Amino acid sequence: MKLLLAARLVPTLLCAISAGAHAAPVTYRIDADHTYPSFEGDHMGVSVWRGKLTKTQGTVTLDKVAGTGSVDITMDAASIDFGQRQLNNWAKGPEFLDSASFAVATYRGTLGDFVNGAPTQVLGSLSLHGITRPVALKILAFTCRPHPMFRREVCGADATGSLQRDEFGLDMGKTLGFKMDVLLRIQVEALAE
Repeated sequence: MKLLLAARLVPTLLCAISAGAHAAPVTYRIDADHTYPSFEGDHMGVSVWRGKLTKTQGTVTLDKVAGTGSVDITMDAASIDFGQRQLNNWAKGPEFLDSASFAVATYRGTLGDFVNGAPTQVLGSLSLHGITRPVALKILAFTCRPHPMFRREVCGADATGSLQRDEFGLDMGKTLGFKMDVLLRIQVEALAE
């Protein structure tokens, strides 16, 4: 009897283990209420200005077993927020982002260098102000766990990178000695679909 039960149970267990080993990629929808790409840049060599984009959407696809994944994010250029209304209005205008002509910025990339099922970098391209350039991100922290309210897996990450804003046609202040390097700090949360 025990041998008969074992003979029936072993194939079932092997199928379950095999299915787990070949898990399909999971798509996660960006949680716009918990995702804010932020940046900081030079202000006349006197201080550092910080801001963020407050409206984002997109997806992250992740296969933890295979160690692969991708990112596809869209950001509303008119949602730029420095915490100062006058500066926000100027940054949206034709002298800088020109959000009427270039309404969205996009970031598309590939997750890489997985360690224990978690990516440690994103190699991608940023399209901003009508120009697309490569931008790599280093993932400082990455965690997935069951969401207590939605009963689905949620993943979150903290990433950093940098860019030269004049490479995107945003060279305001360059002739006045403003530094063109911009530090990116991005926190993101995404829910499994």
